[in-house]
Amino acid sequence: MPDPKLQDMSQGEVAYHRLLEAIRTGHFRPGDRLREIDVASQLALSRTPVREALRKLESDGIVEHRPRIGAVIRTLSTPEVVELYEMRLVLERTAAEMAAKHASAAEIDVLIDLNAQIEASGHDPQAAAALNQDFHRCIYMATRNRFLLESARALNNALMLLGPTTLDDAARIKTVSTQHAQIIKAISAGDQAAAGTAADIHLQTSLRHRLKVMRG
Repeated sequence: MPDPKLQDMSQGEVAYHRLLEAIRTGHFRPGDRLREIDVASQLALSRTPVREALRKLESDGIVEHRPRIGAVIRTLSTPEVVELYEMRLVLERTAAEMAAKHASAAEIDVLIDLNAQIEASGHDPQAAAALNQDFHRCIYMATRNRFLLESARALNNALMLLGPTTLDDAARIKTVSTQHAQIIKAISAGDQAAAGTAADIHLQTSLRHRLKVMRG
């Protein structure tokens, strides 16, 4: 069934959103070369809208043009990853604090359910990663702050450049779900300081694990 959100878009816009989703889900990864003909074939599109989409992705900082190679998905350096997590820490801490102030009982129930699903997905890293994105998005939605939401969306492109998920084994997923539970507990109690601290600990742990993976 066609996505109703894409029906009113130009072919270039459709190509952009499909390519963006393919990068977000890991179908295309940082460092991958994006040849127009290959992307068009894989996404069932013609080359002209794909070319338009690649230009837009380049202006977004997701794709870079390399001489004699062409369009390549950017790979973040270690300093860039640290800077990205520093920014995430500021936003996630603030989001958790504001969610503790504004979250409804229904939103807390959704967080609990999502975290249970994350914990149960120990042998499916991609499923765990998608659920993890939903979990953090739910916290942002619970802040009731449109400006914080916009700031979070601005980071989404950079987050896609982190590469494969670090939720790559059952032990790591258990750590994440345990830390999520602490965030939920603080939000449920309306304890803004505890929620912010729990989010801070969670992001610091994630950064350490990400850097460990990058070092190999």
